[in-house]
Amino acid sequence: MDTFEAIYNRRSIRRYEDKPVPDNMLNKVLDAARWAPSWANSQCTRYVVIKDPATKAKLAECVNKGNPATEALKNAPIVIVACAVLKKSGYYKDMAVTDRGEWFMFDVGIAMENLALAAQSLGLGTVHVGLIPDSKKIDEILGLPEEIVSVEMMPLGFPAGEAKAPPRKELAEIVFYEKYGKH
Repeated sequence: MDTFEAIYNRRSIRRYEDKPVPDNMLNKVLDAARWAPSWANSQCTRYVVIKDPATKAKLAECVNKGNPATEALKNAPIVIVACAVLKKSGYYKDMAVTDRGEWFMFDVGIAMENLALAAQSLGLGTVHVGLIPDSKKIDEILGLPEEIVSVEMMPLGFPAGEAKAPPRKELAEIVFYEKYGKH
């Protein structure tokens, strides 16, 4: 599958087959995430791979009530929790160097989209789960040290059925030239 095919066909998958993901496939998607660019090559993203049903159930309790990905967190064969090392991305000599401060959300997002596209190319499904009202609960469940924070969770497995593509805005609605609002 070429890159554009993976991009155009990736969907948020919330239902998974009861079928384990082979370790070689898991390692391929994790390796794709590892190769994502990051601020000054800081490589601040860390990954916790969860297969234990009890831990997945605890993680599912950390999302908002009614979140459509709750069952996916419980039932996917694997949940990958993307974490970040604090004060690495967006920092130089221990000082934030932009007015935006920490840059880790950006770096983690790039890495996890690499992972999602690699999964798509292998016939696996994913969904980004970031609507987490209290991420400290996730940090506690995973035993993260204080310099590491959880950022998002991503179920991973073989899709059960097909998901439809949501509508996308036209380029003319989102792309401007030279100044905002100028077409």
